[in-house]
Amino acid sequence: MKVFIGSDHAGFAVKGLVKELLEKRGFEVEDLGTYSAERVDYPDYAAKVARAVADNPGTWGVLICGTGIGMSIAANKIKGIRAAEVHDYYTAQMARAHNDANVLCFGERVVGPGVIESIIDAWCSTEFEGGRHAGRVAKIMALEE
Repeated sequence: MKVFIGSDHAGFAVKGLVKELLEKRGFEVEDLGTYSAERVDYPDYAAKVARAVADNPGTWGVLICGTGIGMSIAANKIKGIRAAEVHDYYTAQMARAHNDANVLCFGERVVGPGVIESIIDAWCSTEFEGGRHAGRVAKIMALEE
């Protein structure tokens, strides 16, 4: 599976770690920027990753900024995206299991390397449960119409 990854300057320092963790788990990772710690605007990178996911069914995205909030808000403006801001293993697990989230967002200033690894573990190992959650996800997606 392919994962598109992006960050702003506030998430740049851990983006390499996230890419490494995903590649270790067998994912193909495409880095859509930013490529330095120089100040940039997070909506630009959220849009790049979200559009790549929307245009390539069956792929995922990972977005990292200072808090994860701005990235998740911006990514969710793109049709077909269910971006979830997560803080730990449980929220990452539930984003996949109950919401079939296709873009993972978190903040470098909020979580450290150990928590990031647990987030990636949960995200990669959790399947969408479907069932009663499928109808709810369909209702979320219908809000785009």
